[in-house]
Parts: sequence; C-alpha cells; structure tokens
Amino acid sequence: MDEGRRGDREFETIPGLVRAAAARHGERPAVVDGDVTLSFSRLAARVDQATRALAARGVVRGDRVAIWAPNGWQWIVAALAAHACGAALVPVNTRFKGEEAAYVLARSGVRALFTTTDFLGADPVAMLRASGTPLPALETTVVTSGKVPSGALGWDAFLAGSEAVIADLAAARAREVTPDDLSDILFTSGTTGRPKGVKCTHAQTLRAFRDWSDIVGLEAGDRYLVALPFFHSFGYKAGWLACLMMGATIHPLAVFDVQAVLARVESERITVLPGPPSLYQSILALPGHRKHDLSSLRLAVTGAAAIPVDLVERMRSEIGFSAVLTGYGLTEATGVSTLCRREDDAETIATTSGRAIPGVDVRVVGDDGIEVSRGTPGEVVVSGYTVTGGYLDDDVETSSAIDPSGRLRTGDVGVMDARGYLRITDRKKDMFIVGGFNAYPAEIESVMSQHEAIAKVAVVGAPDARLGEVGVAFVVLRPGARVDESSLVAWSRERMANYKVPRRVLFVGELPMNATGKVLKHRLREEVLRPDR
Repeated sequence: MDEGRRGDREFETIPGLVRAAAARHGERPAVVDGDVTLSFSRLAARVDQATRALAARGVVRGDRVAIWAPNGWQWIVAALAAHACGAALVPVNTRFKGEEAAYVLARSGVRALFTTTDFLGADPVAMLRASGTPLPALETTVVTSGKVPSGALGWDAFLAGSEAVIADLAAARAREVTPDDLSDILFTSGTTGRPKGVKCTHAQTLRAFRDWSDIVGLEAGDRYLVALPFFHSFGYKAGWLACLMMGATIHPLAVFDVQAVLARVESERITVLPGPPSLYQSILALPGHRKHDLSSLRLAVTGAAAIPVDLVERMRSEIGFSAVLTGYGLTEATGVSTLCRREDDAETIATTSGRAIPGVDVRVVGDDGIEVSRGTPGEVVVSGYTVTGGYLDDDVETSSAIDPSGRLRTGDVGVMDARGYLRITDRKKDMFIVGGFNAYPAEIESVMSQHEAIAKVAVVGAPDARLGEVGVAFVVLRPGARVDESSLVAWSRERMANYKVPRRVLFVGELPMNATGKVLKHRLREEVLRPDR
C-alpha cells in the first residue's frame, strides 16, 4: 500500500470509525479478552449502550471523561463511548498515586471517571479520596471491576442507565462529532514538574495512525497483543485504535509479565507484538523461551531507547519476527513523527528512528532555529498536521514549545543523515526513558524535596541493561538529618509511579552548580558513569 493513501477511508471521526469497522468486518473478532470476545458488530453495540449511559449521566459534547484502569475490553468500550458523546478522553496512568491522578482529573475538569478498585492491590477511588484534592466537576465514577464504594456505580448499574435514553440518541450524538473536535487530552510531565495536557483532535489521531498502520504493515486479520498500557499513546492509538482501523483483533494484556506474554502468543497465535526494547530483551533473557511456539509472530515495532543492532538481529533469528521497525514520536506530535520502513536493514532500524511520516516535516536545527547540515547535531523540530494545537489552558508552556509558525521544538538532540533518517543522540531536556515510560527529573525532584531530611536533590538518568535507563538521585541532606538509601527509595515509592522512583540514591555534600545557580546535570551524569560508582 502506498504511504499515506487515504482514499478508502469511510470515516472522519472515531465514532465514524466504529460504525465503518462494524459494517466492514461484522462478526469477525474485534477484541479477545479472557472469556470475553466481542465481534466488530458486538463492540459497536456495546459502545452504543455505553454512549447512551453516559448521556443519561449528563455527559455532552465538550466534556472530559477519564479512564484510570488497566488494559481490557471495558477500557475500549468506555473510551469509544466518550468519543461518541463528543467528550475528550483523558487517560490516567495506572501507576499514578492518588495525588498524581487527582491533579490530572482536576486540571482537565473531568466529569466522569472509569476506574477499578482491585488492580494490583490498589484502590484508585480510595486513593483519590485520600488525596483531599477537590474535584468539583466529577459527577460520575464507574467501577469496572472490584468492590463498588458508596457514591460510585458498578459497570452493570452504569449501563442500566442507558434504558432511560432513546435508542437512536447514540447515533445522533456521534454524528455531531467533527474531525476538529478534541479526541483526547494526554498528560505529559514537563520541566515545570507538573503534568501538561496535550490536546489532540479526531482528524490528527486518525490520519497519523492510519499512516502508521500502513507503513508498519498492520493488516486485517492480524492478532495484536497490546502489552503497552492503554493510557499511553502507543497502547491506545498505535494499539487498539489502529486495530479498529485495519480490522485486526485486539488482545489486551492487563499486566506485563514475560511468561504471560509468551503464553498468550502461543495460545492465541499472536502475529503483532509492539513494545519497548525491554520487552524483547526480557523474552530473550528468559531461560527456555525457545520452548514456546512463537512462529506466528511477524511484526514488532519498537523505539523509546537506543537499540543494539544485535537485538534486532536476535528478534528476527530467535523470536522469529519477519519485520522489526523503530520510530520516534512525542505526545505533542500525536505520538508519531518518524518510522523506519519494512525494507530497511538491521543497522538502520537499530541506529535510527526512521524518516518522517507523510505530511510531517522533521528537521534538525541549530540554536538560531536554522536547519543544520546533514550529519550535524542539533535540536529536532517537527511541523505539520500532527503538532498539537497547544497545552490545555497553558499559553505560556504552549508558546515555549511551539513557535509562531506552528513548529514544535522537541527538546531532543538528533542527527539526520543524507537519506533523511533521524538518530536521536541526546536530550536538551533532562527527560530519561524507563522501560518505555518518560521520566522527568523536575517532577521527581519536586516530590523528593518534600522529604524532611532533604535539603537539595537532583535526578539524572543512567544506563540500565534491562530498562534502558533508570533514575539516580543525588541528595544533599539537611544539617543533622539522617536517612539511608533504602528508606528514601521506599518513601519515594509510596508517592510516585514506580518507573519514576530512583533506583539509586547518592548522598553528596553539595550539587555542582554554575554561576547562576543551575545544577550542572552533565557533571552528575559523568559521576554516575564513574567505574567506582
């Protein structure tokens, strides 16, 4: 298929996609989740019912609906129902603690929340209430699994509300949604230490991930194990939404476990398994992985970290993928900017993030904003239809990231070769990536600085064989204060998502700073890499 071909599209919005997929693929399986299998037609019917149930709860076009739950069929139904109501979806990281999630819900003015009370021993509803954060806009909380606390609705009770709404209302609401309406607001942390809501439209989402699907070769009939979390654009847009567009079957995985992945690949004859490099490294590192029948696998799409050429070759020779592709993207650019192509060699796939997708311009520029010559490092900038219209209610951060011409300054340092293939070499911003998740030092430092024993703290990323990178915290204690590394790590683990928690704490007498008082992070990175550290 030609890159960027869109002439056969029967839809301009996500609700339109649901109708088109049901008409085209009918009774073929759309979602297989444990003992629940939904055909494309049945999925559309479930979405219709949930749309009417949301309407009965007062959700209208322009509202925001959040989901704070693990991957599963109800996540997909709730998300598509929110879209059909004309609401913007707000996915919430399942690893968040109460205060982190409450900030996102309050910032976006969420009116309805879908969540669980029994995921990995956590009770999100209880954590939200314990946070003490006022959520005046939140009127409806639906618990999809687990004990239903007072003031919330169980899934069945929520759906029962659809009976109070006329049958054709869902279709009428869906028709009112336009391509330029917001499809979602994905929160990404920033240098200020507080998450920022990235706005994205139906048109941006559908065009970007139809092209993504065409380039990587996702096909009708594929069986796609979505191991990446739905709250992430990869698991959501390059995951189950891409499957709906192409007629592939979605196999959600609620919790990543390498044995569970191998078992599902074997039993369900999975053909497509995207993920961060750590996913494939975990498979290859598992004794006995060759005992599993992985012969059905054909397509892997990865990125988010430097990838050894040897890993790509082993993914092909030992796991059996016929196609391994890498890419680069940011939430602020709809999640995808560059991709390798299926004809690229292993070295290109491992050492670059590919070239720009159709309709998107990716360049490397100097400090003056002018494009540098090929092979010269500079900041990566992205232009085109994928660039967000801005951060939610934050003109200052928007103008800082996007120039007047609409060009997104990514903060990443890269080199572009003569073919237009991009290699990310560094980050102007301090972000590091832990097993595919973006970790932002400013946010981590903001939390750790609340510890009564800490006077100053600076966090940097350090190489890690399994996760790509992990956090290392340099801590200056208050005079007379005492705390050890294990206690501080445990304290941090109670207050932030696990991937953000520093794996090491180094106690120092002072932090290296320049004349203006800015911490010299490059010195700390050098310190981490010292052999005696």
